[in-house]
Amino acid sequence: MDTFGPSENMAERSPDTEFLELVIATIQDNMHDEQFGVTELADKMNMSRSNLLLKIKKAGDTSVNQLIKETRLKRSMELLKTTSLNVSEVSHKVGFNSASYFIKCFREHYGYPPGEAGKEVNIEAPAVPGKTGNRKTFLIAGIISIAAVIIVSVVALYPTRSKDVGEKSVLVLPFKNDSNDSTNVYLINGLMESTLNNLQKIEDLRVLSRTSAEKYRDTKKSIPEIANELNVYYFVEGSGQKIGDQILLNIQLIEGPTDKHLWAKQYRREAKDIFELQQEIAKNIAQEIKAFITPEERERIEQRPTENLVAYDLYLKGVHEWTSGEREANARAIPFFKKAVEEDPNFAIAYAGMAACYYYLDIFQLDKKYTTEIGEYSDKALLLDPKNSICLVAKAMYYMHINQPALTIPYLEKAVEYNPNSGQALNFLSDVYNFHFPNTAKHLEYALKAVRLDLGSDSSQMGFNNMHLSAAFLQAGFLKEAQDHLDKSRAYDPNSAYVDWVQAGIYMAVDPNNFEPAKKIMLEGYRKDTTRIQLLQEIAKLEFAQDSIERAYYYFKKFNYLRKLFGIDIFRNADLNIGLVYEKMGYKEEAQTYFESFKDFADTDKTIYKDMYLSMYEAYKGNKGSSIEHLRSFSKNDYFQIWVMFLESEDLVEYFRDEPDFKKIMGDIKARFWANHETIKANLEKEGLI
Repeated sequence: MDTFGPSENMAERSPDTEFLELVIATIQDNMHDEQFGVTELADKMNMSRSNLLLKIKKAGDTSVNQLIKETRLKRSMELLKTTSLNVSEVSHKVGFNSASYFIKCFREHYGYPPGEAGKEVNIEAPAVPGKTGNRKTFLIAGIISIAAVIIVSVVALYPTRSKDVGEKSVLVLPFKNDSNDSTNVYLINGLMESTLNNLQKIEDLRVLSRTSAEKYRDTKKSIPEIANELNVYYFVEGSGQKIGDQILLNIQLIEGPTDKHLWAKQYRREAKDIFELQQEIAKNIAQEIKAFITPEERERIEQRPTENLVAYDLYLKGVHEWTSGEREANARAIPFFKKAVEEDPNFAIAYAGMAACYYYLDIFQLDKKYTTEIGEYSDKALLLDPKNSICLVAKAMYYMHINQPALTIPYLEKAVEYNPNSGQALNFLSDVYNFHFPNTAKHLEYALKAVRLDLGSDSSQMGFNNMHLSAAFLQAGFLKEAQDHLDKSRAYDPNSAYVDWVQAGIYMAVDPNNFEPAKKIMLEGYRKDTTRIQLLQEIAKLEFAQDSIERAYYYFKKFNYLRKLFGIDIFRNADLNIGLVYEKMGYKEEAQTYFESFKDFADTDKTIYKDMYLSMYEAYKGNKGSSIEHLRSFSKNDYFQIWVMFLESEDLVEYFRDEPDFKKIMGDIKARFWANHETIKANLEKEGLI
């Protein structure tokens, strides 16, 4: 019988094991009850709370809360892969009272969102001692670019603090509804959103995103405390209400570090004059800050989205739902946007809103349902208003949705031109130049620009943001900055599994000849969760690099099984190493399949790494001349990632490592990388990004 690893010992179960089984069975019986916690479990087990805590800690070296959560998540995985229930339905069946919190916990536990759930395979690895070897290059490549395997739609990156507080940085705090009528909330929020959007169109200002402000809606923190946290100078506070056909709005401008009130004004306008009100607020604030507004920016601020006030009211109701932060909110927003375009068929941003909602409804789904809607509505939006950043981003979403990332770039760059403070467009661009067309300069530039605007909404998000920024710094050779941001990430979210991956990359970049620190931290991550497909291939390459062929084979075989099971065609750049391991294990036919897969991947690769991949393939074939020529072609590229500099340690080039041509090319690659590093550094310093 073919197995992935050795058979388990059939020892008798201990009393501790039997006790844990009974506890888990009790949790499963009460899983539907979202209030079922430690106290309830203790009652069911006829034990005191303290005795239950101690006994579970002794039996399973875990906390009761963690055991309850993991049991719920394990059941959710079973439901997702064996039933037709959607994510929201599953979350409630396993006792999560919030679908968004369930998605967060599921992603943290399994490493991917519940929409991509597959079957779990949990097998222990064979204990085979490793040996020191030289296979480094593709290993380091995978670890250092690990952020590319984390599937996210829009990544907000956390900033380094600048030396000086930017005097034209602005945070628009959530406006308050002064009325007892809660139906007014959507209108007041809409006025806040429009104030924010108009200010964002001014390049002379740095305007933080709505999500950055939203977490302070009910905060007890002072303005100076928030100013220090966000590195922002000006704050806009607002409150208002609708009385009959009139809108009453109070706006204040505050100096953040001192909490000094610089300016205040009360606006009383007829509801029909809402657009003039929005424009006037933005212009007044910009004037007080002494921001320079170009004629083009003024024109964009003064542009009316629609002449139909009924359509606009419906649109604001849709935006109110859409911006609540829950996936289900996208579905609730769509009917309002649809009614808005029924009232005004030329309402561009309402079409864009629909396209975006459908995009986010589909984003984590393996079977895409809304491709037609996203394409149709984004086309209409762009046709009606080709200079609106919201419409441009919607069109970029469509191309991202159909897996054509190259086509997103011109739309996203135009979106940033028309709205320099569009954190959404900047984050998309950062993703494109990280995941799809790796370019260390553009990835880091857009990441840092985005981070100045969009800081995340909670500690978990801020931890993830710092981790992602750490990876961006690492790829470009900023090792100190990479470690600094990774330490921040760990402080914000100590339980994140992704931090270990990036830490391994930093270890390898600092000392490419010492695998042990990276190996140790990767194995710790593996023990936390043995189902993470991304982590499996990294560990396999670590074992291969140390000539632990049997262990590498074990991990690669499990990785291949899960890759096939999940139906995902990822990490094909690992297929060359997989083929080499299979070949050494005597599975020559299977090895050949992986060699061919790698060759097909290299031939069709559209990134700057194509010649580098072909060079490694030719080296495997023993074609020294072709390998060196491909490497020579690759060496003429700019802004590649740091792992490329370690190609000379790759076993595949061992027999021509000392060739003069090869040594010269590697010298050119290293010199070019560090020259690019200095160029990136100078440009980022010039723009005040580092």
